[in-house]
Amino acid sequence: MHLEVFVEEQSAEEALKNLIPKIIGADHSFQIHPFQGKQQLLKELPSRLKGIKYMLSLPDVYVIVLIDRDQNDCKALKAKLEEIAKSAGLFTKSHPGREGTFQVVNRLAIEELEAWFFGDVKAIHIVYPKISSTLGKKRKYRNPDAIRGGTWEALERELKQKGYYSGGLPKIEVAREISKRMDPTRNLSQSFRIFRDALLFVVSRTSS
Repeated sequence: MHLEVFVEEQSAEEALKNLIPKIIGADHSFQIHPFQGKQQLLKELPSRLKGIKYMLSLPDVYVIVLIDRDQNDCKALKAKLEEIAKSAGLFTKSHPGREGTFQVVNRLAIEELEAWFFGDVKAIHIVYPKISSTLGKKRKYRNPDAIRGGTWEALERELKQKGYYSGGLPKIEVAREISKRMDPTRNLSQSFRIFRDALLFVVSRTSS
């Protein structure tokens, strides 16, 4: 199986470089295409999908689109991604063709990719030992997808309070290092679990 993965920024690329092999195993290949933000991804995705449509006619080749929800309406943003795929003449996991065929999987990180990091506090603790391994038991962090005020801001605040990155967080570095220690089987973020399970479902469809 081969995955073509579209993400909105380089920090997501760095995280998925580490996470995808942990989810799908080392026997499958993937290529990640980062954009310069959500708006560029949404603007260029139609042409990019049309440009690789020939690849998607091959067996076991799929597109994965991952985008932060941020403050957008979840259903509206997902519907926009679904419409882009439809306009490119492609079926999605949510709207498959005959016999359940699809080429595209659209998924949202709610509200941001950093919620996935809060979903695995153990990984944060391993990288930044001053952060308590029980951070996730705090009321405001028990549901990673419901953290208020921005998950990136929350992570920055917690790290700065413990003396890390007083001059500002290097987003790409943080994403790379935490994702190296993450275990996809223990993550508490529902949006991460939906992403993970979608990849596992794609793997299950791979031709023997």
